[in-house]
Amino acid sequence: MFSALLRKPAAQAANERSAENGRGEMTDSTSRIQDIAPEQLSPEQKAVLEAVQAGRGFLPAPYRVWLHNAPVAERMERLGTHLNKRGLLSEREFEIAIVVVGQQLNSPYVIDAHLKALVRTGHPAEVVDAMRARLRPTFATERESVIYDIAMNTYDPQPASDELFDRATRVLGRDGLAELIVLIGYYTSVALAMKMHRVPVPQK
Repeated sequence: MFSALLRKPAAQAANERSAENGRGEMTDSTSRIQDIAPEQLSPEQKAVLEAVQAGRGFLPAPYRVWLHNAPVAERMERLGTHLNKRGLLSEREFEIAIVVVGQQLNSPYVIDAHLKALVRTGHPAEVVDAMRARLRPTFATERESVIYDIAMNTYDPQPASDELFDRATRVLGRDGLAELIVLIGYYTSVALAMKMHRVPVPQK
């Protein structure tokens, strides 16, 4: 099981050839990911992989980084699985915030993967195209709109305005806003891991 989880799918390996990161191309050969051979996994690392498989059904790419620190990976797995599978925000909603995070941190792998997720979760082409161009879309719901605005504000040196904060707590509730802030933090770690390790964007 562990070798299957740690092995990149053949299609992904074949497609990961280049991605622009603003300073030159990233290719599969320049990726800094160092996978751990199945026979070298510690009991703690094996437990993390088992938990990821049970919770997510596959091994998300950042775990190839986090697995080198099993205690951290174990806690990130619990948080990530909760946010993705049991959280208050729908997948359609939280994908908006993830794209913003990837763009603000210039993390090509995250941007590419989650723009595709916007399509998969039902966002219309005009919303996806606007976000790809880093323009503010017209969203279908007020919840989606405030999620975008909060995610964008995260990277502003100033805290959210009273108007935005009040709108967020009214629309999402304080529990939903708390979850959104944690989700932004979690995917900041994802985006930084992918960017730091030069993980390439799969070609179309």
